Amino acid sequence: MSQRPYPTPALPMRGPFPRPAAVPASRPAQMAARSWLFALGTLLAGSPTAAYEVYVSNERDNTISVIDGESLEVVRTLEVGERPRGIVLSQDATRLYVCTSDDDHVETLDLATGRVLHTLPSGPDPELMALGADGTRLYIANEDDNMVTVVDVETREKVTEIPVGIEPEGIGLSPDGRVLVNTSETTNMAHFIDTETLEIVANVVVGTRPRVAQFTPDGRQVWVSSEIGGTVAVIDSATHEIVHTIDFEVPGLRPESIQPVGVAIAADGSDKVYIALGPSARVAVVDAITYEVEDYLLVGPRVWNLAFSPDGERLFTTNGVSGDVSVIDLERRRVIKSVKVGRLPWGVVVAP
Repeated sequence: MSQRPYPTPALPMRGPFPRPAAVPASRPAQMAARSWLFALGTLLAGSPTAAYEVYVSNERDNTISVIDGESLEVVRTLEVGERPRGIVLSQDATRLYVCTSDDDHVETLDLATGRVLHTLPSGPDPELMALGADGTRLYIANEDDNMVTVVDVETREKVTEIPVGIEPEGIGLSPDGRVLVNTSETTNMAHFIDTETLEIVANVVVGTRPRVAQFTPDGRQVWVSSEIGGTVAVIDSATHEIVHTIDFEVPGLRPESIQPVGVAIAADGSDKVYIALGPSARVAVVDAITYEVEDYLLVGPRVWNLAFSPDGERLFTTNGVSGDVSVIDLERRRVIKSVKVGRLPWGVVVAP
């Protein structure tokens, strides 16, 4: 942009000079200035669009606690069916699907009104579920009938039921949506399911009582936690072979109190995986490349499941015995707050 040439005085100018009268700015100019200052303040303070909410299922109270991501306070408590456990957000984050395990169905919760819109069919005792890549299908693990139920969320009808091992629990979906992994607690297997044919393509034997299956962001591995076995199996997604088994040892704690359940794999390039260790009240920090356990973070007793904040800087844990949610600052690796929720909190998801 060219600049307007201004003449330079040949001699220095000396004062005093009379102060020029103030010229009042026009109203549009004043409004523009205020808008600019507000935008600058917003930029410095953090954009309001960064706000988010954390949803927690409380299986004893039959409620969903809603935590504001900025204040870290419970702002709403929503009533749902009996013994809510696994929860999943719709793709547009306007609805929450809730496994109401003792009611033997899945409820669709409208997050704007806080009301249950309708129910979706499942088998008996639905535990965990995953939403398909196109947002139209739910894959639901039903613990009491050894089936994975596939439901169309738009027609509200069952598509099919897939026979799996005894007491199916965990559900993990590959990033491209083509492969589903279900864990069966009594059979001690991870079942790989093709989401196009809806058939099992491989069965992998893992540790005792497998709970959660999570794919890495690149889809090349599946991490499966085994609650009673006390291990996490890292499975190659292509070969279906276990490439590493991770063990845990917390000084001062008995091995039987270290029970891996929830798994959260960072997608921020940090190569970190976080494992909830149940009764030990610890979350293990694991290097995703070397498989070394780097740290154990103290949280509430009976930690179950985990969820990242949208920016990946915080981790939320549900602590069943203490009835609260631990908020972990991942850079400092410490709990910055415990948020009291309902009784026996279990599932947790974050809505941006």
